[in-house]
Amino acid sequence: VYKRQTQLCIRQLRKYIDSNTKILDVGCGYGFIGITLSKILNSEVLMVDVNKRAVHLCERNIKLNEVKGKAYESNAYECVKNKYEYIITNPPIRAGKKTVLEILKGAKNHLLDNGELWFVINKDQGAKSTEKLLKECYNVEVLAKSKGFYVFRAKINWQINVLALQF
Repeated sequence: VYKRQTQLCIRQLRKYIDSNTKILDVGCGYGFIGITLSKILNSEVLMVDVNKRAVHLCERNIKLNEVKGKAYESNAYECVKNKYEYIITNPPIRAGKKTVLEILKGAKNHLLDNGELWFVINKDQGAKSTEKLLKECYNVEVLAKSKGFYVFRAKINWQINVLALQF
């Protein structure tokens, strides 16, 4: 059974993401988001999670669903070597704001130039403050709201990031 926020996020992703693309799912859990996207978009998805059991279940689900995907144990981007068109996360809010921000801000180092970070956060769990903090390095927009959940799309703001490098 998947959660309301996951369903909301997938509905939005289907509207905006093209088929045959490379996607990274960070904090994949048992793989629901990544496997669903792989199936509906015919895309290759790399899924990572810090939890060894979650990765094991994700690998089993990839095989059972016969999708193009791989799962690895990784603390956020620790084992991620490539860059992706899309990074998707339903971040582990219970791990704390610091961990969530590491995942969200760290995405920029693993996105292709025109890549996008997609994430979903509950209003009561810091959606507004997270959006404000991410505007330091991304152009952030809310694509959907439902029952307290916000789906965000963030694109690297090259002007801000280039200026930061100059100082």
